[in-house]
Amino acid sequence: MQTQSSGKTFILIVTTLSAFTGAFLMASLNIALPAVSRELSADAVMLGWLTIANIMTSAILLIPIGRYADTHNRHRIYIVGSIIQATTSFLAAWAPNAILLLIARIFHGIAASMTMVTYSAILLSAYPPNQRGRVLGINVAAVYIGISLSPLLGGFLTQNFGWRSIYIFSGCAVSIICILLLWKLREEPVQNIPPPFDLPGAFILGITLFALIWGLSELPDYTGIISIIVGVLSMVLFIYRESHTKHPLLDLNLFKNNAVFAFSNLAALINYCATFSVSFLLSLYLQYIKGYSPQYAGLIMVIQPAIQAIVSPVSGRLSDKLEPRFLSSLGMALTAAGLILLIFIGSQTPLSMVILILVILGLGFGIFSSPNTNAIMGSVDKSLYSIASAVTSTSRTVGQSLSLGIVTLLFAQIIGPQQITESVYPLFLKSNSIAFTIFAFLCIAGIFASLARGKTHNI
Repeated sequence: MQTQSSGKTFILIVTTLSAFTGAFLMASLNIALPAVSRELSADAVMLGWLTIANIMTSAILLIPIGRYADTHNRHRIYIVGSIIQATTSFLAAWAPNAILLLIARIFHGIAASMTMVTYSAILLSAYPPNQRGRVLGINVAAVYIGISLSPLLGGFLTQNFGWRSIYIFSGCAVSIICILLLWKLREEPVQNIPPPFDLPGAFILGITLFALIWGLSELPDYTGIISIIVGVLSMVLFIYRESHTKHPLLDLNLFKNNAVFAFSNLAALINYCATFSVSFLLSLYLQYIKGYSPQYAGLIMVIQPAIQAIVSPVSGRLSDKLEPRFLSSLGMALTAAGLILLIFIGSQTPLSMVILILVILGLGFGIFSSPNTNAIMGSVDKSLYSIASAVTSTSRTVGQSLSLGIVTLLFAQIIGPQQITESVYPLFLKSNSIAFTIFAFLCIAGIFASLARGKTHNI
């Protein structure tokens, strides 16, 4: 691996581009779904699968690929993942029907799992520990910028050039990354003979995550409940196997003997569970209750990730000098404060208050995320960077699924199977208030999980 200053800068630039394009590609299709539905005659069920396909695929593969990357060759997996992402982006732009678009989205999920677990590991391996928070902050900011621009840039491309232009843009951007990687990234030779890969463990984990994520998306239908039960039973089986096999897919000692790693991932799971549905609920609130257009509502919603993008590099740099647990706990506390304020919003709430809440949430998550990731990656040896990144990404995905599951269950119980019209606005606001109350309590619990991780810095 290149360790000179120019080599480190190159790795930072390329991995930051990967973080941006990955986030943009994951989120940008949402705004184009109506156009996709019209052109490809995709029904509501297919649109749901198009939304969840790449998220579910990447969630299932993150830990297996992370384990494989740590024991084989991270660089090669990163390059191959980027090539798959670029190729399938162009295939998605060409897709003549919804089935082929769905297949392309599944391959996007495979590619995302390959790049997500490797680019952070490659980046951190290139920089010394006292610069880890700074470069992670830059990477996290790139993710937030990708999320921020996805409704604006995705909407602009869809409106002016059609939804396929989103994938042409993404394919060109990732192709540039591929060229840079093939041109300058040097592979790191594997020092030891890789241990056997735990294929049965990967299969059981795949069943577990598929059943849990699918079940949460189907609540409160009985199929969702059955799926969650299957997921829980599979999780018990996975834990048993990993505790009794010589070469586990996921070494459970990472959690048993490493409080920083365990509690930091718990804090991440809680934080994503408490915050992921906020943008979804506020988007509906701004359009239904306040009567704003989708474009204007989108401009308002950009405030939160924009603040996160500004704050994340600063908090990441600070976490190189200060204890990450204190910064992350402060971020969690600010997020809890924002969620508490959201409990009380109604039809008469001024827009200025909504904007203030979005700023508080953006500050909270921006202060939390980079230091928390710094704590996680700093708590493991370099040889485990990919699996640590994979566990963190899996915690994020499961947290996001739990968040959506809570909202889905509340909507089903309070609003029922009917469209959100003016007559049910009071029920919609009641659902929001209960959801934000649950999320606020989760964040308060997350503060204690964040503080419980113990001391991180040993330098």
